Amino acid sequence: MSPMIRTVLAMCLAVSVAGCVGSASPTQEQDLVDRATLSVQGMMTAREGQDARPLLRRAFGAVICPELFRASFVVGGEGGYCVLVARGPNGWSNPAFYQLSSGSLGLQVGIQDTQLMLLILTQRGLQAVIDDQFKIGGDANLAFATLGTGIEGDTTAALRADILAFARNRGLYAGLALDGSLLSTLSAWNAEYYGRPLGPQGIVLGNEGNNPAAAPLREILARFSGAP
Repeated sequence: MSPMIRTVLAMCLAVSVAGCVGSASPTQEQDLVDRATLSVQGMMTAREGQDARPLLRRAFGAVICPELFRASFVVGGEGGYCVLVARGPNGWSNPAFYQLSSGSLGLQVGIQDTQLMLLILTQRGLQAVIDDQFKIGGDANLAFATLGTGIEGDTTAALRADILAFARNRGLYAGLALDGSLLSTLSAWNAEYYGRPLGPQGIVLGNEGNNPAAAPLREILARFSGAP
């Protein structure tokens, strides 16, 4: 890990609100980027993450959701905030901001805190996610799969998938159900973070936005993917 990443992550952990990079009162956007950085670090160094690293190395992009909460009592729902990054010739892009939301029905009681990564393994999958709204499982032309604790039983699905979900769960639910979940662009967050209106296409593919405070996230992704 580079000295820059170690310094920034240490500062993030020291701030009680869980954010940093030059401010005692970080913006919600920077707080999300900082937590996404910590999530990549935690997920890729965990036992399960050893199997996900080869997939990250060939990924075109990734959606990182540091905290996905699911709470239900008869009627359930889940949601959280996420960042989208893409890999290009010069390494990983700056992040674009998204919200993940869904709803479900069932006799369920509990609260779950999940760290989620969507590994985008094809250009087709990346372009679909970049759209203003992307419904997981809603496009018959895209193959979506979930990675379990190891890839031995999921190798075929993983190799064929356009998008692969990889999660660490903490709480009362054991599984991960994402079909029907909606990823929606947070245009106001993008504008706030980059100082001007920018869409995901311009941020992750056009390199039109730059925020130096996102460097630790880009570096930690490069470390585990072997990108420049």
